[in-house]
Amino acid sequence: MGELDFPVLRSAHDWKHGGVPPALQASQQHILWAEHVVLFFPLWLGEMPALLKAWLEQVARPGFAVGPEGAREFGRKPLSGRSARVVVTMGMPALAYRWYFRAHSLKALERNILGFIGFAPIHETLVGSVEQLGEAGVARWQAKLRRLGRDAA
Repeated sequence: MGELDFPVLRSAHDWKHGGVPPALQASQQHILWAEHVVLFFPLWLGEMPALLKAWLEQVARPGFAVGPEGAREFGRKPLSGRSARVVVTMGMPALAYRWYFRAHSLKALERNILGFIGFAPIHETLVGSVEQLGEAGVARWQAKLRRLGRDAA
């Protein structure tokens, strides 16, 4: 995603009436095709990176991920029938993020974005202390994520 070039949304008018940038139209098609979506990102300043948030804002436009303008806010969820996994890497121990910080940004992503537009179930994987993993730790996480991917298929 870091290679995609697209503008960030700057107003409610752009959100409601602007078109999806051409660079992101394929993203919408991939989401429509998918039965299971996986988001990987590093925790930055306690949140998802700004570019991921900008991508979600552009892709999840009215008429695609939320009902069209004027539709009931809590009506049909356009992307129902898809599951998701969110994988978050971080420098701190995952236990500290989950228990001390209560995984607040992850919970907001799951409830306020993915769940709101219809994804269910939503699973999470937290990979903490990434700088201390070493080659063996990276290999263990890669194997675990491959197993999770096979199980989701």
